[in-house]
Amino acid sequence: MTLIMAALAGCSFQEKEKVWEISGGIFGTTYHINVVLPEDRERLQTLAQGIQKELEAVDASMSTWKQDSELSRLNRKQDQSEWTELSPALFEVIQRSQEIAELTDGAFDITIGPVVNLWGFGPDARPDTVPSDAALEKALADTGYRYIELNAEAMALRSEKPQYIDLSGIAKGYGVDVVARYLDREGVQAYLVEIGGEVRVNGRKPDGGAWRLAIEEPSEQARQVSKIVAMDQHAMATSGDYRNYYESDGQRYSHTIDPSTGKPITNRIASVTVITEDSMTADALATAFTVMGYERARALATRENIPAYFIVRGEGGFEVHETPAFSSFVVQ
Repeated sequence: MTLIMAALAGCSFQEKEKVWEISGGIFGTTYHINVVLPEDRERLQTLAQGIQKELEAVDASMSTWKQDSELSRLNRKQDQSEWTELSPALFEVIQRSQEIAELTDGAFDITIGPVVNLWGFGPDARPDTVPSDAALEKALADTGYRYIELNAEAMALRSEKPQYIDLSGIAKGYGVDVVARYLDREGVQAYLVEIGGEVRVNGRKPDGGAWRLAIEEPSEQARQVSKIVAMDQHAMATSGDYRNYYESDGQRYSHTIDPSTGKPITNRIASVTVITEDSMTADALATAFTVMGYERARALATRENIPAYFIVRGEGGFEVHETPAFSSFVVQ
């Protein structure tokens, strides 16, 4: 964990408040958190320690990479037909996951974990060969978000069939929300929270300006900006297949698995960016829209008034499209 005690560009040392950065590592990635505060080294150090503690608690609950996490223990449970009481955090994330699964007709499905592992994008090592159709059929047989039943009053879960739940498509976004809630409780009125590319902002910078966020061109080489948005609230998440993939026998395999086929997606979407009020929803919807493909995803986003920005592979190169709700966030 690192605390950078320096004002960022655009803030003078005469101002009462400055932008300070708190950074560190979690979930196998990094986080960078900007807070707008007067100079108070003791308070900044306390915030840094509190943020790390909050994120470690999420990791201890929802990681599939940690054998002793709450989720790993749930996944190992022999009889999942019995009710299992969950922590409030884990229940909240699973409940939201189920809501997004319903909204997207299963394009987002947290039970797809065994198939993700089969392709080598989970805690297990990458396989030497591409999974056979028979292996995929066997792994898919017991998956399905509709097998999960939740009891909100008891904060408990049970499943008609044993499930291996994978929250990698939403837990990082939830981590962003947890940090935002922590900063709210601590009285920080303006901040930007970023974990592995998922972002949530609140308030404005000391100069009164909104937070500006860049959406990348989907390039595997140099990073280039496709669009810039400005926000003083809301969260933003981007999902794409241009970095996390592997190749076998000349074939490229995306890390994003289509729950309906058990295979990596092959549609035209290079990346999709979603803006919502909270980060875990943006995180999950970005994944779901990537699975759905441009036409279905745009139709759903437009119908539900969800701000979404699509970069699609066309015959002449990348094409960009945005929903009407997204336009108000774009910096002209």
